[in-house]
Formats: sequence, C-alpha cells, structure tokens
Amino acid sequence: MSENQLSAGVLEKNKLFEDVFDGKVPERVPRLVFGDNAFCLEYAGYDLRKEQYSLVKNLDAIDQATKDFDSDVVFGMFLRMPHLYKMLEAINFVMGTDGFIQHPEVQGLKDDDYDDFIADPIKTLWDKVLPRLYPALAKPGFEGQKALSKAFYTFFTSMGVMQQGFGKIAEKYDKSVYSMAPAASCTPLDILSDQLRSFSGISTDMRRRPEKVEAACNALLPVAIKAGSGPNANRYVRTFIPLHMAPYMREKDFKRFYWPTFKAYVEALDARGIGANLFVEHDWMRYLDYLNELPPLTHMRFEFGDPKLIAEKVGKRHVISGLYPLTLLKTGTEQQCIDKAKELIDILAPGGQYIFALDKNLLKARDINPENLKAVLNFVKEYGKY
Repeated sequence: MSENQLSAGVLEKNKLFEDVFDGKVPERVPRLVFGDNAFCLEYAGYDLRKEQYSLVKNLDAIDQATKDFDSDVVFGMFLRMPHLYKMLEAINFVMGTDGFIQHPEVQGLKDDDYDDFIADPIKTLWDKVLPRLYPALAKPGFEGQKALSKAFYTFFTSMGVMQQGFGKIAEKYDKSVYSMAPAASCTPLDILSDQLRSFSGISTDMRRRPEKVEAACNALLPVAIKAGSGPNANRYVRTFIPLHMAPYMREKDFKRFYWPTFKAYVEALDARGIGANLFVEHDWMRYLDYLNELPPLTHMRFEFGDPKLIAEKVGKRHVISGLYPLTLLKTGTEQQCIDKAKELIDILAPGGQYIFALDKNLLKARDINPENLKAVLNFVKEYGKY
C-alpha cells in the first residue's frame, strides 16, 4: 500500500516511528507492543490445535486483539504456518500437545558437509539440508516435486492473504504499518546454529573445527544479506534480526565467530538503506561496546539488562526498546505495572530515541493479565508525551 493510500490515522502513527528512526524527537513515545498469532487466537477464545490452520480465524483474532490493546501497531504477527509444516513433514517446527509450535534442536547439516557448504552454501542447503528438515522434499520423483510446488504456493498465498488482512486492520484501527517486517534473517552464526548444526553441535564445532565454522559464517554472509533485503524493506520498515548464540559464548569466541559477520551483515543492510530491528535476546551487557559500533540508529530491543547502563552506553547512538518485564504483567498489580513503565520512560525516553516494548514476545494468553497490559499501554500513551 503506497503512502498516498494510507489514512491520516495510519500516517500519524507512522510518523512516530519515522521521527525516532530519523533521529528526531517524536510527539510521544511510540508503543511497539504486539503478540504472536497464538496469543491472539487464545485471547479471542480459539483453540490453537484447530483454528491455527485457518487464516480467517487468525485475522479475526488479530483484529480483536488490535481493538482491545491500544498499541501503535497491529497487535499480532504471523510467523509459523502449521499447514505448511504439516505438508512438508517438518522436523524443525513441531506442534506441541497444546497447539503451540515449538522449534526442537535439529541438525540439518552433518559433520562431513562443511566443505561442500563452504564451497556452495545455496547448493548444499537445497540438496542436503532442506530434505533433512522437511522430509516430504526428500521423496523421490514427482512426490518430492509436488511437495515443493505445494509448499511454495501455500507460503506465498498465505502470506499474501495475511499481508492484505494486516493492512485492512491497520486502516480500521489507525495503526502504523511499520511492525510488518518485510524480511527476517538471523546472523550467519545464528543461522548455522539454529537450523543447521544445532546449539550443541555448533558449540562443539567451535572447539574442534574452528576454521570451518569461520569459513561457513563467511560463506553464509551473502545469503543472510540477500534474505534480509526484502523488496519493501527500508529505514522504517526494518528487517527483523533475532540474536541467539552470543550470550552463551565466551567473549573471545564471540569476537572470532559471531561479531565479524554480524557487524558486516548489519552494515550491508544499512548501505542498502535498510534499517535493522535487533531482538537482543538474553543478557548482552558485556557486549554493549560492540553494539555501539553498529550503524547509527540501529533499533535494539533488549530482553535483559540495566536500563541506565544501556542508555549510557548505546542510547545516545541507537534506538532502544524492550526491557519491560513480561512476567510483571502476569504477577504484578496494575499500579506496579504502571510504575515500571514510568521508570523505564524516565530513564530511556530523554532524547527521543526510545520505543516502548516488552522484553519478550507475547506467545500465550496465559503470559499476562490482559487488564495490566491495557493499563500500561494507556499510561505510556499519556505519560510518554514530549
């Protein structure tokens, strides 16, 4: 949807984020709070085990959550498709007994695949990794080709339906469209660990075959850059990059295996005019000086950490969000929840490079007391005015 087709309400919410990403002080603190589609479905009273397969029910649930929770963005995201995983017989995304889709530890790349992978990562992913993670693709002849064709069709039609639905919900409730990430891609080492070698596998590889790990990360860098460069990505509609392995690594290993291609990845996106939206998972406090070397106004959503030190170390150069404890919305009183929001705004908002967000994604309806979140969002809207 082009800018001249957007309503005045959507443009007004967009400008909150535009000002922050342009280094200007916005009218008020933007609120980037939303839930997984599983949260929205349960909040709307749907059974995940059945209704998660329905795009109509997903959009209805996201519509209900967007109406009830006064965030500045559409209150829902759609990342996992159970119907797609089922037709591919996926082993890397599996539905639990409660209907929530989990990512078990898997190894799509074997020990003796490293040399082939370093020489041609795309070919190795296509020939070896994907058939292991999605056994339907490994079926001989027409059966495997049929599974591939169905998967491509299902993915693009489903995402098309959801994208159109998100746009309509944004217009209906005057929400910014900037939460709609046009691309998502991990850093090279996180790609290598998440889906290819597994957490335990890559931890062993860094000790036993460090040169191959380095070479594999370098081989993956162009792949990550391409995956992160969506056709609609720009400085406002940012590429989502969840950061996984670094907090569990020794700093000397971080400097060798993680940081070089991570930094090069974000810099390459920046050179293309694409902003990065980092989910700084777990505790990165010992790496704040590294993060400050990334291109200016990189968006960093922190899970844990000292907000005062974060503001001091990276808040003058970058856009900070996160740190609001999801657990407090479950266990705290309404006043305790509001007091925590005030504390974070007082520390992080001065200067204008702050977006209010939770420390973790809302995954299940039981994660919070909904009334607490509603109260916090209303408070931030009023108290966060500059």
